[in-house]
Amino acid sequence: MAQDLTKLYQHGTLAMLVPGLFEGTMSLGDLLKHGDTGIGTATGLGGEMIVLDGKAYLVKSSGEVLLLPDETQLPFATVHFADHELTGSTVHNLTEKQLGDKILTEHALQNVFFAVQITGTFSQVKTRAVAEQKRPYPPLSAVADRQAVFTEEDGVGTVVGYFSPYLFQGMASAGFHLHYLNDAKTLGGHLLDFTVKEAELTLQPFGSVEQHFPLDNQEFMEKEFDLEKMNEEIERSES
Repeated sequence: MAQDLTKLYQHGTLAMLVPGLFEGTMSLGDLLKHGDTGIGTATGLGGEMIVLDGKAYLVKSSGEVLLLPDETQLPFATVHFADHELTGSTVHNLTEKQLGDKILTEHALQNVFFAVQITGTFSQVKTRAVAEQKRPYPPLSAVADRQAVFTEEDGVGTVVGYFSPYLFQGMASAGFHLHYLNDAKTLGGHLLDFTVKEAELTLQPFGSVEQHFPLDNQEFMEKEFDLEKMNEEIERSES
């Protein structure tokens, strides 16, 4: 079957994590049938996942970076097939905010989902990984206070993630949601801050999104979500 380079695939939603639905409901092996690049997390929010070239790595709160087996269970993940024919652009000496502003100013993409990949050198990188949670799972807002923060100067690595339109807050984190992994596979995680030194920037917009729900998970199927609290807790946990 030909790979659809214009489709984004997501299992679970960010809103599901807000009340503490952290149990894995899809295997990594099944996820990778839908993409070779992306981000996500494992059961119990047991680390920050980044998928590159069809391989998935998990950054633990200990700082350890693991190559994940196909049996790994995931509550939330987003992937796509990378379009290697896309022409990127070289960016220099930009902070995270400057780069985000540059992307949205120069490209009319604010109303669609698109992938972001930044490969090169970084003056500084600041990432986080939350500690793995055990049942009974706490709400996401409580987990955000139990995170380890990592920093790297003069790093060489890759940023992968997505921009989600603000209309879809809850399905995903509106705006940019980015993860990082250095080339040595010794540091990574959910990006809190970074400064690009010199890197190749590639944007891949999507014409369609496939949202997969865990129909076999009774906890999800019976959960009543508090929409009033959802946005506030997502913004707190993702910042």
